[in-house]
Amino acid sequence: MSPELISILVLVVVFVIATTRSVNMGALAFAAAFGVGTLVADLDADGIFAGFPGDLFVVLVGVTYLFAIARANGTTDWLVHAAVRLVRGRVALIPWVMFALTGALTAIGAVSPAAVAIVAPIALSFATRYAISPLLMGTMVVHGAQAGGFSPISIYGSIVNGIVEREGLPGSEVTLFLASLIANLVIASVLFVLFGGRKLWARGSVTPEDGGAAGKGSEPTGTGTSTGTGTGTGAGGTSTGAGGTAPTAVAVRPDQDTDGTGAGPRLTPARIATLAALVALVVAVLGFDLDAGLTAVSLAVVLSTAWPDDSRRAVGEIAWSTVLLICGVLTYVGVLEEMGTITWAGEGVGGIGVPLLAAVLLCYIGAIVSAFASSVGIMGALIPLAVPFLAQGEIGAVGMVAALAVSATVVDVSPFSTNGALVLAAAPEADRERFFRQLMVYGGIVVAVVPALAWLVLVVPGFG
Repeated sequence: MSPELISILVLVVVFVIATTRSVNMGALAFAAAFGVGTLVADLDADGIFAGFPGDLFVVLVGVTYLFAIARANGTTDWLVHAAVRLVRGRVALIPWVMFALTGALTAIGAVSPAAVAIVAPIALSFATRYAISPLLMGTMVVHGAQAGGFSPISIYGSIVNGIVEREGLPGSEVTLFLASLIANLVIASVLFVLFGGRKLWARGSVTPEDGGAAGKGSEPTGTGTSTGTGTGTGAGGTSTGAGGTAPTAVAVRPDQDTDGTGAGPRLTPARIATLAALVALVVAVLGFDLDAGLTAVSLAVVLSTAWPDDSRRAVGEIAWSTVLLICGVLTYVGVLEEMGTITWAGEGVGGIGVPLLAAVLLCYIGAIVSAFASSVGIMGALIPLAVPFLAQGEIGAVGMVAALAVSATVVDVSPFSTNGALVLAAAPEADRERFFRQLMVYGGIVVAVVPALAWLVLVVPGFG
């Protein structure tokens, strides 16, 4: 058996173990990089660590650190309440508010599971209160997170654009972002029509007494508990919302929200400064082309220095599992590059003789694996594997990368993925088994249909 084939089989084993045993894929990938690099490729430690993505490490730590501070001081709570108040009692707008909110959170740098963990308990509580389909509300949250997930300053966007740049491929940050945004927006629109959106429009508005979402900020279950920020940042995280009661609204901090009006979190100096920091991050990266990771770390340090009590636990809430996942997978991919496996595998795919067929097969591989494992991990492995195939020039690199990104992330609605599991955990206990079956069926449809559509729209025309 050739060394290249051994390294590919080890990668498959890593995905299988991570899927079936709930072991962090990054930790497995580090172990695989050590084993394959030492025993098969005859690499020393320097050769193995040559593929460690130091720049992406800083991006991941920086943006999740800043966002953890926003969660710790209640800024995200304020954002959620402000967004919900925008519906002014119109039930039909609530799913779209959740879609837009999770999209905005991931677009400015939140890890996708973190954004879903924040919004999903609120979204499912509204679904219970207003008799909205849980499948509609849950999938709107996940697709919203993926809609914003490839902005130039987002985690996914930074990862994919960084890989494209290092591999010397033609890239377009705007095309990648718009491809995911439009794909998820179209899917969300179809879901809204199919799962009761028109009936919601017919219901019109509700008064505060009917549910409290039109301006009172009251908790739908009336239990006094809160699960607004959740946990579950990164791969393999857990989420709140489990138990015998329905998820409730955003947490209110007694020390900062004691005005007694019931209007939800109010703006405090710490929250105003955090909002300004988030805006500054967007301006610095998009307007001045500064490094997103270093900028986010710097802003987080300023906030931590000014409000140490609010920020003390933020370091512990950095998505370390996601950092481990990304760095481990990309380090293993670096070993594959060192030993020539990338070129060998890419030439094998290109050797099919029909470039468009090879392209659609890669899209389906990304979708199927991501439905049961990490979307980020599979993107980190598939894009480098496609480099030699794309170098032939018969398939546009920009369209292919965008198709792979869309195919590997829209399937996060699967209940076996992190985002799908978070949404499932936020559902009321009585409906969870039925909701699980619905998510499974819907996830299967997405896996079967979306990669082919992404290939047809983005790859066949030859973009890039």
